[in-house]
Amino acid sequence: MGKTTYYKRLKGSQNFRQRLLLATLSSTSILIEDIRADHTLPGLRPHEFSLLDLLAKVSFNYLIDVNDTGTKVTYMPGTVVGKSNLEHDCGVSRSIGYFLEPLIVLGLIAKNSLCIRLKGITNDSKDPSVDTFLSTTLPLLKRFGVPSEGLDLKIVRRGSPPHGGGEVVLTIHSVKQLNAVTWTDFGMVKRIRGCTFSTRASFQFEMAMIHAARNIFSKFIPDVYIFTDHKAGPQAGNSSGYGISLVAETNAGCFISADTTVSNPRAEETGEIEDEKKYPNSEDVGEEVASVLLGEIEQGGVVDSRHQVCVLIIVLVF
Repeated sequence: MGKTTYYKRLKGSQNFRQRLLLATLSSTSILIEDIRADHTLPGLRPHEFSLLDLLAKVSFNYLIDVNDTGTKVTYMPGTVVGKSNLEHDCGVSRSIGYFLEPLIVLGLIAKNSLCIRLKGITNDSKDPSVDTFLSTTLPLLKRFGVPSEGLDLKIVRRGSPPHGGGEVVLTIHSVKQLNAVTWTDFGMVKRIRGCTFSTRASFQFEMAMIHAARNIFSKFIPDVYIFTDHKAGPQAGNSSGYGISLVAETNAGCFISADTTVSNPRAEETGEIEDEKKYPNSEDVGEEVASVLLGEIEQGGVVDSRHQVCVLIIVLVF
């Protein structure tokens, strides 16, 4: 099978994204079998097929083979070359955030600078939002010595579930090495920043979330600023929704985040009749995310729970 006859054999669908990423970073060929083989709908999901397609777009001299049922994947990683003016439709099975995490790490080791336009869902409740990548992930990279120049994520359009319609442009330059970091001091929270958004929905949802979140934070810290990003027309994507992303910055340079999105799913996906009463109102959303952020802060970690895997992979690779 090409350059090698040895494939590390794995089973199941768990950690599919991390398996592909680590295989690419370590130049290890893998064979994944029994992917949801006992499920009613066996095999890869649409977002997993899309991830394989994305890896192909940023690589050279690779091998990707999927059997007819999608239950077996052979992956021989190639060279991550990095390219400009790339485009990738992430679909609507998972949000753009699902693809950004591995893409950012791969961009750091690419042979050339990477500039790619990603289309799909920008904010949902499953994956970190594009706002979290802007406010937390990119500053985290800078701590390891990734230069600010050439590191950018631009939100062109918002896209809420279920139909997406969002668009972002990621630019990242490769680096030869990262700085060694001893990172144990959490410090004290000095300020809280955030962003709310609404697509094809009332601006009042954003104001209610901000008011509710500020009421929670006012008991602990005065420096709180949450700005709004209301979208309408083509910039609002194809579905209605609203959400909030928050980040706590400490005097030791830590960024701790929490976010969520509220949107109406397709009725055929839930098998239920859509009923707006079953979804939380915007004030509850603001209070909930503020409480989640306080819970992350209470843990005292230098990164939040959503960024732990990303940091571990960076440390292992560099």
